[in-house]
Amino acid sequence: MCRHLAYLGPPLTLRELLFDPPYSLVRQSWAPRDMRGGGTINADGFGVGWYPPAGGDPVRYRRAQPIWSDPTIADLAAVTSTGAVLAAVRSATVGMAVVDAAAAPFAEGQWLFSHNGVVRGWPDSVVPLAATLPVRDLLTLDATTDSALLWALVRHRLRAGLSPGPAVAETVTSVAAAAPGSRLNLLLTDGRTVVASVAGHALSVRTTPDSVLLASEPHDDDPAWREVPDGHLVTATATGLHLRPLSRPDHHRPPDGREDG
Repeated sequence: MCRHLAYLGPPLTLRELLFDPPYSLVRQSWAPRDMRGGGTINADGFGVGWYPPAGGDPVRYRRAQPIWSDPTIADLAAVTSTGAVLAAVRSATVGMAVVDAAAAPFAEGQWLFSHNGVVRGWPDSVVPLAATLPVRDLLTLDATTDSALLWALVRHRLRAGLSPGPAVAETVTSVAAAAPGSRLNLLLTDGRTVVASVAGHALSVRTTPDSVLLASEPHDDDPAWREVPDGHLVTATATGLHLRPLSRPDHHRPPDGREDG
């Protein structure tokens, strides 16, 4: 099913986010506590995307192997500091590609994207939705996976001018209608705002006055963690958090392309 997280706040090392907590993302790769819907471990790849303190587009590190077996990521995490991160460990659905390019986060320009879950009836259930995309987008998918197609659907809406919250919400509701029973927990960030959908799987959030951490599972036993209700969309910055039902229509297109609430 995969596990993922997004962080915005004061700079931390990747090690502090990915390795050090008692129930860290690295631990979740081999001992997840919540794998509803199938799977036992997340050993089919991993990825980390972070925004350089000096600004600019995010940097990514992705591999098709388990995160615990990679010889580089621990050393890289110890010396890399950032205030905006999206990371994931992967459990591939049977029949889907296990290659570096299939691991989240997916990226374009300022955007990073991840999917925790599965599209039921893949690929037949979403053929009509895939047909709405430009042919070039289909020919250049990162990988032959449901997650890569979900990213293409979200990205298509962003390119059309939809702001991040509605782009994610519309994608989730359209795929859920086409493929009932799908699990569609998505994360999307531009390094300043995170949008997350909770649709069929778990997501928890921990906030402080100047940071927010969203994760498939709480990383520790801090009572500040709270679970986001299923069927909701989260829009978060380092200093604010907003929840709304996924079913509530919202097609606002602010001039700067960013979520307004």
